[in-house]
Amino acid sequence: MYNAFEENEISINANGGTELAKRSLAALIDPELQQHFQVVSSRTRTLDETKIRVFYAHDLPEDPESAKFRDPKFHQLFHKFVFISDWQYNRYQLVHGIPYDTKSAVLETGIHIDPTCNGTPFPDLHIKSYEPQTRIVYTSTPQRGLHLLVEAFDRIAEKHPNAHLDVFSSFKIYGWEEADKPFEPLFDRIRNHPQMTYHGVVPNNELQLHLKKSHIFAYPSIWPETSCRAMIEAAYNQLICIHPNFGALAETSGKMTRIYQGDYANQHKHVEILTEILDNTLKEFDKGNQYFYGSGDIYMELVRQRYYFENRYDINKIKNQWETMLRQLLQQYPSIESRRFPKEQFVYRT
Repeated sequence: MYNAFEENEISINANGGTELAKRSLAALIDPELQQHFQVVSSRTRTLDETKIRVFYAHDLPEDPESAKFRDPKFHQLFHKFVFISDWQYNRYQLVHGIPYDTKSAVLETGIHIDPTCNGTPFPDLHIKSYEPQTRIVYTSTPQRGLHLLVEAFDRIAEKHPNAHLDVFSSFKIYGWEEADKPFEPLFDRIRNHPQMTYHGVVPNNELQLHLKKSHIFAYPSIWPETSCRAMIEAAYNQLICIHPNFGALAETSGKMTRIYQGDYANQHKHVEILTEILDNTLKEFDKGNQYFYGSGDIYMELVRQRYYFENRYDINKIKNQWETMLRQLLQQYPSIESRRFPKEQFVYRT
């Protein structure tokens, strides 16, 4: 089977959100269509001038790998630029002068939707059985704000003895085990707390099972996300999602989640804000079984959230958008000659 979505020396050992999104698309898009394309995921290595070349951007424009965009000639080597959020696309326009024209497109990331729920206007929240503990999860790499969450949870843990924080976080998901070393004291703090559990990295299917038993996704991000698959998966799995309005998070959530104004410069203030929100949210859960038995504000909030995320991020919907775009490009560049690098243009080499 032909796969146009290439791997590089970094992505080949990684299983993060970027890689999951790319591989899901590669498995679903018509392989006969893919054979005409080279889809470069953020990091350009060797370009094939016999293919229609699509740049699939996941990184920030400030990333060192994105520095090539400063040269307008580099833009000419691709037939299409695909971004995963409008926020990210706007940033590339601002930083690198990517024009606002039809050479660019915004196609969001997608997740696999449970076929037993797809298309159901009011998904059944009763599948989330009652748990004696209110489980909070963090499911991203540690540099994105884990230390803020640990500090905030530690402040309110005694006040909420039935609350528990599960942390799924490690650079091992990218194959960068050495990058975990600076965070080991933080991981130890989690391991040594009776109301916290450090899980490291687990396979995605195992993580999905854990999400189905959890209640709150807490993500005090200080990293300017271009999108956020972790939050998409949590929201789809019916978790209350708490996060700041930083980067593309507000766009990704559609403001169907619990968004707060964070503080990037003053992280002590950020912790205070997060502590208050977590405390108030846990108090809602402490009120009783309104969440589990189909009544109350939390239940209706999650009905609306689940329906929104299920319809917006269905991988089959995203796949169809990709195939439509690729077929349009194939009509525009039907021959190998029409796809070659522009004349009197430098030929890109690594």
